[in-house]
Amino acid sequence: MLFPTLTPNAPDRPDAVVIGDDRLSTEDLVGGATSVAERIAGAHTVAICARPTVETVLAVVGCLIAGVTAVPVPPDSGVRELEHILSDSGAQAWLGTPADGSTLPAIPVRRYARSWHWHPEPPEHSTALVLYTSGTTGLPKGVPLTRRAIAAGLDALADAWAWAPDDALAHGLPLFHVHGLVLGVLGPLRRGGRLIHTVRPTPEGYAGAASAGASLFFGVPTVWTRLAADASAAQQLSSARLLVSGSAPLPVPVFEQIADLSGHRIVERYGMTETLITVSTRADGERRPGWVGLPVRGVETRLRDGDTDVAHDGESVGDLHVRGPMTSSGYLNRPEATRESWIGDGWFATGDVAVIDPDGMHRIVGRRATDLIKSGGYRIGAGEIETALLGHPAVREVAVIGVPDDDLGQRIVAYVVREPEGGEANSGASGAGDALIEHVGAELSRHKRPREIRFVDELPRNAMGKVQKKLLG
Repeated sequence: MLFPTLTPNAPDRPDAVVIGDDRLSTEDLVGGATSVAERIAGAHTVAICARPTVETVLAVVGCLIAGVTAVPVPPDSGVRELEHILSDSGAQAWLGTPADGSTLPAIPVRRYARSWHWHPEPPEHSTALVLYTSGTTGLPKGVPLTRRAIAAGLDALADAWAWAPDDALAHGLPLFHVHGLVLGVLGPLRRGGRLIHTVRPTPEGYAGAASAGASLFFGVPTVWTRLAADASAAQQLSSARLLVSGSAPLPVPVFEQIADLSGHRIVERYGMTETLITVSTRADGERRPGWVGLPVRGVETRLRDGDTDVAHDGESVGDLHVRGPMTSSGYLNRPEATRESWIGDGWFATGDVAVIDPDGMHRIVGRRATDLIKSGGYRIGAGEIETALLGHPAVREVAVIGVPDDDLGQRIVAYVVREPEGGEANSGASGAGDALIEHVGAELSRHKRPREIRFVDELPRNAMGKVQKKLLG
């Protein structure tokens, strides 16, 4: 059963789900979601405009009760993206308030409707959700996630993070991605704990959730960066049990600032829409800044260079492959893309490059397409150089790329946005660049030093805030 804690006989918790100023008791959630399930009986796929509301939670849980595939849609989707998601997924209707501009019919979610009709548990191999990836090229790809995959992924994280029914999870993340929806909503519902959603992931909201008894906090690096800059809010998280970061690399300075302010060393983890979370630091294990930990229960990983295994020596870079019970089996309606990424025997080629140390700790060093630099016979990950540079007080932002070089094959170049006050590395362009190059040489192997530092006012980013390295160089 996907939600063993949500049955008509479950103990009633008055604040099972809190979103902003709205809340659902366990009884509200079970009765309201069951009413939704009755309303959509017979449907196969519905779209949900995933605004951060209790209606979204009722809609998703109603779909899971009824065995109807839910397609969470970003509320700010553009017209072209929206049309693609609706047609590609085969959504028959909106469940709840539709997205602006859509002509697809809508089935209302009645906030105060209640039903106690019993629905049999859908087959575990059935598709529960179709999530759309936020890829850097082309239209997003749909990823079907089965009930079995979701249950396996959440149970593996419960093991890694000692996630218990008495935990109260707080976050303000979007409800159309793995992080905010699968981990952030379905996680506490499966574990039986409370959910406090802050609507927006602000330091004030997280501090307020701490005052309300939250014990577990989820955030992306931007959230933790903002908290690190708000000492009072960060200090209030000292009452928490665990802080977790994911969806992008967490800068080491932010890790250290949060540790100093809250007393917590953040748990970092790694995953994708296609695989859910496959690697994580453990609550009872080492938390090493810049490293995402060990494979979670049931997961295997490997590093490859073509058909050759790469050594787990903490230094050698390879393509990261994963397999486990929480991975999807392919993209929706994309057989060629599926064959490129699912490469046989259950292995999924993540497209990321990583290093693994002799103890099995993983560090992600970037995307293969943009972050693997081949220089002087070495395979070098841009991410570890960026992490080293971000540890210098003169560096606010950085992007490292490889540019063609007749001698080396590729030459390492770092684009740096400087802090207004950064000591010697702000003395002048030439001297500043030399200081940063030597800083990397002291932190990492000498062959990983940038050969050139280029200072810029800002880095090019897409609408999701991701740096567009292809526009550099």
